[in-house]
Amino acid sequence: MIKIAVTGAAGRMGRAIVNAVMANPATELAGALEREDSPFLGKDTGELAGAEKSGVKITSDADKAFRKADCIIDFTHPDSSMKFLEDAAAMNKAVVIGTTGFSHHQRALITEHCLKTRVVMAPNMSVGVNLLLKLVQEAAVVLSDYDIEIVEAHHRHKKDAPSGTAIRIAEVIAHALQRDLEKVAVYERKGIIGERRPEEIGIQTVRAGDIIGDHTVLFAGPGERVEIIHKASSRDTFATGAVKAAVWLYDKKNGLYDMQDVLGLKA
Repeated sequence: MIKIAVTGAAGRMGRAIVNAVMANPATELAGALEREDSPFLGKDTGELAGAEKSGVKITSDADKAFRKADCIIDFTHPDSSMKFLEDAAAMNKAVVIGTTGFSHHQRALITEHCLKTRVVMAPNMSVGVNLLLKLVQEAAVVLSDYDIEIVEAHHRHKKDAPSGTAIRIAEVIAHALQRDLEKVAVYERKGIIGERRPEEIGIQTVRAGDIIGDHTVLFAGPGERVEIIHKASSRDTFATGAVKAAVWLYDKKNGLYDMQDVLGLKA
């Protein structure tokens, strides 16, 4: 039985992960972490998530939350995630990171921490989105002379933009086409901007209502267009994928992995 600790356990994503851990026959909830000012400290994590009583109480003490765990699943905030990863690496705990919005400097530090432990990091843990990444890579090669646009939509509370998933899609496409994303990415268009450059990769953002996560990749050519679309209707798909990643990561060597590794989608 693989023992898992969940950070941000009282949040919407945290509760979904707790339910996924408790529902998976290969995993067991071993710890739950929240902020020091959380009103849910001391509450039973399973009951709070709407499941059966787990016997695991929410704490603000990372050492206590992580102590019995084999793996930590973290979907919080970049700064918090960096601290949790540092703690986990010192304790030789595996980590699954679904947090987005890391800076280049933070990404470099994550790579360093992976010398001490094993990490799966992906901006999107859903099986469907990771299949989409594979499909857009192949489509980009075939449709290399088509205009490429990425449109992502999320709920009004999401703090980072574009989404980590949209950025990852753009990275995959740019790599497939041997383009420098820093030079060809266009995140906003307004006013008299002139004709679209053929090499551009557009990345557009929508924030509205309670949208869980929609991503559309558009390849538009003369007389036709191809759209590859993924729509998430529940956070459960991300939570289930994160638990799948934790199970896969359990016996792996130290290093940095992603969901393409977990799902066997890498060439």
